[in-house]
This record gives sequence, structure tokens and C-alpha cells, in this order.
Amino acid sequence: MNRLLLFATALFAVISCQVLPVDGQEPEAEEVVYTPGDGDTWVRYTEYTGHVINPERGFMSYADIHSKTSAITASAVKADRLLGRTLYYLGFYLTDFMNGDISQSYLDKIQSCFDALREGGAKCVLRFSYKNSESSKPWDAKEEVVMRHIEQIKPLLEKNKDVIFVLQAGFIGVWGEWYYTSNFNYQPSTDDDYLPRKRVAGALLAAVPDCRQIELRTPQFKMRLFGLSFKDTLTQATAHNGSPLSRIGSHNDCFGASKNDWGTFDNEPGDRQFWKAETRYTIMGGETCNVSDYCTCEASLTDMEDYHWTYLNRMYNTDVIDRWVSSGCMDEITDRLGYRLVLKSVVYTPIEKKGDAITMQITLENVGFAAPMNPRKVYMVFVDGKGNVTKAPVKADPRDWHPGRTTVFNARIIAPANEGTVYLELPDPLLMDRPEYSIALANNDIFNAGLGYNKLFDINAEN
Repeated sequence: MNRLLLFATALFAVISCQVLPVDGQEPEAEEVVYTPGDGDTWVRYTEYTGHVINPERGFMSYADIHSKTSAITASAVKADRLLGRTLYYLGFYLTDFMNGDISQSYLDKIQSCFDALREGGAKCVLRFSYKNSESSKPWDAKEEVVMRHIEQIKPLLEKNKDVIFVLQAGFIGVWGEWYYTSNFNYQPSTDDDYLPRKRVAGALLAAVPDCRQIELRTPQFKMRLFGLSFKDTLTQATAHNGSPLSRIGSHNDCFGASKNDWGTFDNEPGDRQFWKAETRYTIMGGETCNVSDYCTCEASLTDMEDYHWTYLNRMYNTDVIDRWVSSGCMDEITDRLGYRLVLKSVVYTPIEKKGDAITMQITLENVGFAAPMNPRKVYMVFVDGKGNVTKAPVKADPRDWHPGRTTVFNARIIAPANEGTVYLELPDPLLMDRPEYSIALANNDIFNAGLGYNKLFDINAEN
């Protein structure tokens, strides 16, 4: 069978994330052509130097949920958000269900965790596995049981896609890391050896809504499952197109722990070359696992830039975290994990009366390690003196706002009043009514947290 056929077959059942406004079809964003002229107005902005709390990025809190473990609570999520953490790692252990279905009570517990995230204003990095120790076998369930469990959780993944940031592949091996496994070929080498893992990956791609990615533990796994070489990486043209390749990200759970991160990079330098290119367009995250010469501040910052890190476990390994704190780079890591979007300038056409179009050119810079990774809307917003709101969609995709790059885009909105304020909004398309899930730009005094809007400028027309 063709290498990709198993994935293509699984994707027939993929779940869509398309969401329409309550009042029907949203107007299509127009392509705006605008060249600033001599009479246009320039506004320049100052970068904020402190930490910015933003969705889908940064250090994450951590919770393992067993059958006898309580679900996380909204109050705990809110408390972590006050500390600047908008991501939770949720590791669900299916140890008690290795020979049959997941119980309804445990499925309800999973749903309770999602509810807590939503109420608390956070999202999760999600993983399912069977054992958290090598001390007892079997280390995981048989393939048919795994497939049944994926079928059982699929409705939960659809229902709660709004608070799922990414799904780590899990299920196979101790901790779900695809290594110490009893049922999926412990040390696979041939294509046939990888087939059981390929089937699980295909089932996960079908179970997760199409606007979400899954992550594999090493670069070799993606290459072996898809028959790729080191050079067969995603590009700007092939990223974010809904294909299996565009939806497979990466997680490194021994970041900076040794020369090859304890086997993460099995074939250097090819593996590293592959991940450096792939992670420009797919989610990269994980955790550290021990102190080494490869997790100094200099080495860690270089690697986070090279591999476009979006998130890290704040609770493990604390020795490494403490080293970053004492060495003075913890603030920079905190600020730059994922995206950090800094508004540089806006130039716009002055208007003479209400009903005129405000045409503008917006320049921003991403000084983080990665681009925003999940779909996100872009709107120009006009709020008049009475609080009436007008919105216009913008033809721009924040997933293209890559780190280390300045982005320039044009936009237009009709001014329905002669006085008002123009904002830029970057909302989550699945949580449009939740301003805490909108992106705040890293500038002084422009983000309105109650509305989720970034203030650009005020207007005052003559008539």
C-alpha cells in the first residue's frame, strides 16, 4: 500500500473547524492596495519591555490525571493565568482500561478538565498514555484497544477543540513517548515495523479537528511514517494546507539534556536539519530532563530560535529552570517562547467625513521564537464615541508572521462616524466572544484586555 494512503483514508473522517458568525457568512477579506502618500498620518509605537500574557504560547503548567486523580479546576487554571501561564499539559493515563473501554466516569473527568480550561481562560497540550513507569509490563495496550480508545475520545476532541492547543501522539510506550513499548515493536527498523505506529498516527489525524496538529516525539518518526528524507520538509507553499504533513508537529521531552538529547536526534545532522525547517510551520514544544553542558543560556536560546519553540513545561526539570534563572536568561525565554508581536508603525489616510474609508498600512515585528501556529482571525475595528462597533476582516494570516521578520500588510475600514478609535483585533476563531484568547501586541498602553483589541489611533473628522 502507498505510504500516504493510510493517512489519506483516515482523513476522510477528519473534523472541520470552520466556524461562521452568528448572523451568517462573514464577508470575505479584500486585498487592499495602498501606498502611503505625503499627506498621510504616521503613528509609531514603543515596545513593552515586560512579560505579555498571550494564548497558545509560553511556559505551561502540568497535570497528570489518573482514574483516582481529581480533575483540574477552573480556580487553579485562573491562578496559573495570573502567573502568566495560559497553557496546561494534561496527561490522561488510561492504565485501568488497557483491556477494554474507557469508563464513562473517566470520560466525564476528561470533559471536566476541558470545562475548567475554558472557564479559566487557558488551553492544553494533550496526551493520552497507559503507564508512567517502566517497572511493570505491559507498557501499553494492544493496537485494537488503542484504536477503540481513540474512537471513544474523538467526540471529546471535537467538542473541545477550542481549548485544545495541540495533541501529542501518545498512546504508545511508557509516558506515551513511543519508546518503551510492549505492543508496537520496541525498536522498529523496517517499514513493516512502523506500520502499527502509522495506523495510530492516521487514526489520531482523523480524530483531531483539521485545524489542530498532532506532535511526534522525534524527527525520525515523521520521516519514517511518511517516507521522507532530510530535505523533504514543509515550505511556505505547503504549510497549513490541511494535509497530513502540515498537521504533524514535534515535541522534545529531553531538550538540551545531552549531545543528541538522549536519542531525540538519532541521525545527526540530518535530524536537526529536518526539525529546524519543519518547526517554522509546525508546533514545537516539550520539556527539559536534566542539566548538561547543552542547556546553558547561550545554547538554550540558540536552540529555541533554531527549532522555533512555542511552549515548555514550567515544572520539569526544575534544575534546568533554576539554572536559567540564576544565569539570567529566564526572562528572555519567558518573553520569547512562541510569538511576541511588536507593533512598529501605522500609516493611514486621513478622512474628511463619516462614511469615508480609512486605508492603512500596518508594520509589526515578531521577536519571539515562533509564529502563531493555529488559525487566527485578523480584524480592523472601529469604535465610535457611543461604543458602537464596526469590524472589517483583513486579508492576513498570523501563521505567516514568522520570527525574526518584519511583516507589512494593508487594511481598510469604513468610518461610520466622524469620531472614534481604530483597533486591531487578533481573535481566536473558535472563541470569538472571549477577549482573553485574543493576541495582545507587545507595546505600551495599547491592549484593551476587556475587549481583546489593540488600539492603533483615534480619528476626528471635520463633518
